Amino acid sequence: MTATAVAEQDPILGTDFIQEMVKQMRAIDSYGTYDGWPIERILAPFVKTKEQRREIPVIGDPDDETLSRVKAFYNAIASLIEKECKLMAVPMINITHEGFGRALITVGKLVVLDRTLRDVHRFSFDSFSKMKDEADKLLSVSLKIIGEHPEVAGL
Repeated sequence: MTATAVAEQDPILGTDFIQEMVKQMRAIDSYGTYDGWPIERILAPFVKTKEQRREIPVIGDPDDETLSRVKAFYNAIASLIEKECKLMAVPMINITHEGFGRALITVGKLVVLDRTLRDVHRFSFDSFSKMKDEADKLLSVSLKIIGEHPEVAGL
């Protein structure tokens, strides 16, 4: 199924953010597992109900797949920042073995996003729409900061 056909089924799947998330997920798929998968299936691990999240234990290290999803989410936001402002955005993510940490995105010498991460074991959203809304909010704030401090962002 082509991206266009999927986008016709649910308009949110054709948005820049969702398309970027698919690119990020395909980038970490070194074995080609996602080849031929529809967008909904590739991004399905990002969507969980509250009940599903409660069932995930927060004891022990977050698994590699969860860490990859966190990185893909913030990499997608950084990529969209670059697309908008034409300056390199660098995501930096540090997560402890307990599932706590921080996500930063810098543009030049400017920190445009600083997010504290908690319970990374349960990193997910209620729906694709909620995931996109969260990303849009973070992207909007980041672009506003860049607009307010273009000289620092350009360093």
